Amino acid sequence: MSVSDDVGSIRSLSQISEEETVKLSVDLVAAARHNLGFLRLVDDSDWLHQKPSILESIRRYDQLWMPLISDLTVGSTPPMVLPPLDVEWIWFCHTLNAVSYREYCKSRFSKLIGKAAIFDEENEEYALNRCKEIWEYRYPSEPFESEFELNLEKPCVINEDLLDQVSKQRYLYTIFNEPYRSEVVYLIAARQSYKGFLYSLNRISERCSLLVPPSDVLLMWLTHQSYPTVYAQDTKELEGHIEKVHGAWDDVNVKEGAIEEAKNMWEEIFDRPYEKAGGSAIGRAVHVKPPFYWDASDTDVNTKYRSLAPRFLLEFCISVKLSRETRAMKRQMSNEFLRLRMARCHKELKLDKPLLDFRSESWRKAWHLYCEFGTKGVILELRQRGGRCFKGSNLQCSITFLWNDLLRARSLTWSKEIVQVVKADASITPPVQAPYLLKCVPDRVTDDSGAMISDVILRMNEYRPQAGRWLSRTVLDHAGRECFVIRMRMGGGFWRRGGETPSAVKWEDRIIEIREGSWSYVASSIGKAPEKVVGTATPQEPPEEWQASWNISTGNELLIRWASPTSSSGLNFVIRNKEPTDRMVRLLKGRKMQYQVKKSSSASDSSICKKPNDTDDEEVEEEEEEEEEDGFITLVRFSEELPTGKATALLNWKLLAVEVLPEEDAVFVLLICLSLSRSISEMKKEDVGSLLIRRRIKEPKPGERDWGSIMLHPSSYSPSISSPYLQPWYWNAKAVMASKAMDDMTRPPAMNLNYSPAEGGDKLYKRGVFALKKL
Repeated sequence: MSVSDDVGSIRSLSQISEEETVKLSVDLVAAARHNLGFLRLVDDSDWLHQKPSILESIRRYDQLWMPLISDLTVGSTPPMVLPPLDVEWIWFCHTLNAVSYREYCKSRFSKLIGKAAIFDEENEEYALNRCKEIWEYRYPSEPFESEFELNLEKPCVINEDLLDQVSKQRYLYTIFNEPYRSEVVYLIAARQSYKGFLYSLNRISERCSLLVPPSDVLLMWLTHQSYPTVYAQDTKELEGHIEKVHGAWDDVNVKEGAIEEAKNMWEEIFDRPYEKAGGSAIGRAVHVKPPFYWDASDTDVNTKYRSLAPRFLLEFCISVKLSRETRAMKRQMSNEFLRLRMARCHKELKLDKPLLDFRSESWRKAWHLYCEFGTKGVILELRQRGGRCFKGSNLQCSITFLWNDLLRARSLTWSKEIVQVVKADASITPPVQAPYLLKCVPDRVTDDSGAMISDVILRMNEYRPQAGRWLSRTVLDHAGRECFVIRMRMGGGFWRRGGETPSAVKWEDRIIEIREGSWSYVASSIGKAPEKVVGTATPQEPPEEWQASWNISTGNELLIRWASPTSSSGLNFVIRNKEPTDRMVRLLKGRKMQYQVKKSSSASDSSICKKPNDTDDEEVEEEEEEEEEDGFITLVRFSEELPTGKATALLNWKLLAVEVLPEEDAVFVLLICLSLSRSISEMKKEDVGSLLIRRRIKEPKPGERDWGSIMLHPSSYSPSISSPYLQPWYWNAKAVMASKAMDDMTRPPAMNLNYSPAEGGDKLYKRGVFALKKL
């Protein structure tokens, strides 16, 4: 059976020429990228959004800036000047309502005031400094930068309509805050979609009462509007049509019928899905954000660790509809279904949908996923139930969408057809860096040199005894690659037949060290740890009222105390900086801020219906919630730029697993995680982090279901899909982190493993783990 690319589209977006659509007189790709940076800055500037501050900014805009820019504007070319941030924000919001802005300019200045196209930092700095000079000369008593204080008397409202517009744009950046939005490849595809949208306007506007743009088109449209003179010139022939477009300031609760109407019109012209990856319809799915934290990171401090490979995520969407031939033949489809599989990294994945689900003449979204770039692509199969096995199925035909092929497509989309039965349209967003995922797995005991305790090493050393005993952990990344080796010193001395055994070292010598790189294997699973030490944590005498203290090599001190080891509510910890700094680090118990797991609506609704005397149920719920949060710590950093704090890592000291943003030091987070696990084990006199296990536990084979390789978009949630591996790992951490060997063990893991006498007995390691404090 053959597989053919879909070449029968009514009209392709890439085929639209400049003569057939609006000629764009501004570089929308560069302009949109600049606007995204501007919106991010505005979103981070809380002072801009206080009502007194907004009113003062409107006054400065209306009474100072607009008269100034009007006098500087000669002809149709805007001057190379930029106003201060607060005024520029008001100006930006005003231009997004093109009709209101045009009427304002005509009534006050008898001309439309435009904005200079300034996209690079050097020209932006020049334009800002030039404006400051002119401003200070013209308004000597008015500061260039806003110095308005919130405790001063509120200025009067000058323009009620403008105040309303600015207030509505407060959270505009949240629509476009996914990190892939600023990628040039994405913006080029978005510009192509915007040209198609403008091309379709005068063809469908008479049949639609409201035109709802997808989010990628909306970004380009708002960017186009922010340059008023260019926008007015480019869209002159679309007057009467473009006013029907749903704007960012309009009511977000768009009726479903309006979205469906726009989708149907789009499909009539282009025979392509209206929504795609990175381009959901505004007013509905655009507000459904990823189930995990995915923010743009300007820096990656972990590039200094060569063994740590970055992780890249992309958004993928595939829509399906039956071909005309299939619908015309009224094909029997009751036993046929589509199956989606990954090309790599998550070969266990099998997502099925009956072919009957796609009987509509319109495109229907089949799956919406977040995938790691290492998955390479997806395979879509047409299968029929039956065959050799009663519960099995036969493969009829399949098509493959590879990420590299989709990235080379001009609009980041690609359509294919399965033997004239099903048409599939796949789309992606450019891959962008995502948080690191790291977990610590048990490994063999090592000696002072870093070599594993083994007869193999003993023979290589000509039977010289191996000195020292260290508990060891291998750090694996999301793909199961070894990137660090963590060692915890437990004992000193030798082991010889005849009675000589290693002895426990002093409590202050029981350090934790992290070495960069993977094991150097000499035989099977026996090897030597890498030599480069990149971080250490040393136990030290704790101050009064604290039970444990660790000196971290990053220049921090970790203090821990636990009022009641039977309850996590009494657990407290503090991180201190040894050197004076304006940056502060806090550790919060549980999954906080962006890592907080929200309860389902059904759960929240049930709490409303409780009777006053249902205290037992409330106590059970509280215990369950405490158990779910137990072991999790959120690391939050504060600074002058981040006064409310930003969570940069999530760690679990029971499972020894961490999620780290690129801007946070992964080694620092791992040291905190292991130090907590060691100290809490001592306080509870219980091995809470399975530290006593001294053998590598069998892990899933790389490629079967790599950690975090696939996550479902909320729009694809279904009761039939319950796998915890398709959700953020911290939603069900125990299930995701569990190894195959651990699942099969009926007794505690340490009791199922055989250790050689040369490694040292359980007594040595229990003393090292359970007695950290000086006696």
